[in-house]
Amino acid sequence: MSEDKPEPANQDADVKTDVTSDAGGALQPRADKRLGARLKRYFLTGLVVGVPISATIYLAWSFVAFIDRNILPLIPDRLNPDALLPYNIPGLGVIILVVGITFLGFLAANLFGNALLVLGERIVSRMPVVRTIYTGIKQIMQTVVAQGDNTFKEVCLFEYPRKGIYAIGFVTSRIGGEIRRAAGKELISVFVPTTPNPTSGFLLFVDRAEAHILEMSVEDGAKLVISAGLVMPKDVPDPAETGVSDSRARRFLKRAEKAVGAR
Repeated sequence: MSEDKPEPANQDADVKTDVTSDAGGALQPRADKRLGARLKRYFLTGLVVGVPISATIYLAWSFVAFIDRNILPLIPDRLNPDALLPYNIPGLGVIILVVGITFLGFLAANLFGNALLVLGERIVSRMPVVRTIYTGIKQIMQTVVAQGDNTFKEVCLFEYPRKGIYAIGFVTSRIGGEIRRAAGKELISVFVPTTPNPTSGFLLFVDRAEAHILEMSVEDGAKLVISAGLVMPKDVPDPAETGVSDSRARRFLKRAEKAVGAR
């Protein structure tokens, strides 16, 4: 009797075994890919965490160094701690500036200082160019200090510079007086910042009926502008669904809840 020939199924099994073996040997490149993806994720996470921290430290340090360079040379050497000590004190100029501004406010608040301030303003008012600069800066500072955090009241969306294109703006005030009488409608003053530098922009007087007041906070609107639309604010429910029709009322409720919780 002749020996039985091996069946083809056995050959297929051998082939499958080889393929499985090859596959098992190829696990190392897959592991390398997973390791590379993990390292890439760690690197990007480090960028997201490190860049804002580094930029903040750099800007703060640059600001402190700028103040120190301009304030400390004004102090006589016999009173300058940097001249008396063998090492420099970072931020000393900032401290001196804050103390000086506070002392100036103290002088201006009492009777004697107020009289000197009035006398100085009378002298400045007689200088044509200096008078215009001083008055404008003084009005701006008084407005900012008086309004505090309410400089920008709300975020609005309106069509600009033409129909079909929308722009984000910050409502600064309601317009009255001569401007409203000339327009014949209710207007709001809107500051439209530029991207990515929000310190420059345009002042527009927009029809209140054409401006859509958004529910997002001013801070979220600023992030949206600075990031060029990359950082989108969290979606706020429709006021019709929440029963709150005014964004101011909602913010008031949030502040009231925080105040009650603090108690």
